[in-house]
Amino acid sequence: MRLTQDELWNTIHTLGWDVRHDNIVIEIGGTVVSGIHQGEEFNKKWATPYGVRKYNKDAFIVLKNLSRNDDTKSQPMDREHLPHHLKDDEPKPTV
Repeated sequence: MRLTQDELWNTIHTLGWDVRHDNIVIEIGGTVVSGIHQGEEFNKKWATPYGVRKYNKDAFIVLKNLSRNDDTKSQPMDREHLPHHLKDDEPKPTV
């Protein structure tokens, strides 16, 4: 399927997003940023200078609706945490 504006709007409508009020962002996935400092005489054919972003051939676009993203952190349990592996003092022999 080829991407069209109509298809994009239909998909946004299907998701129930409100483009006027929701915080929708576009991000690119499938990229890599060099994190290695190269010396001055590095091989430019194989090594990428520090901080340079490369886009993979199969890079992709991600639409995120940050307004509907649940950023709540994990909440503590409403009971004492007793892991099952700590209940027995001695390990059971295996056969």
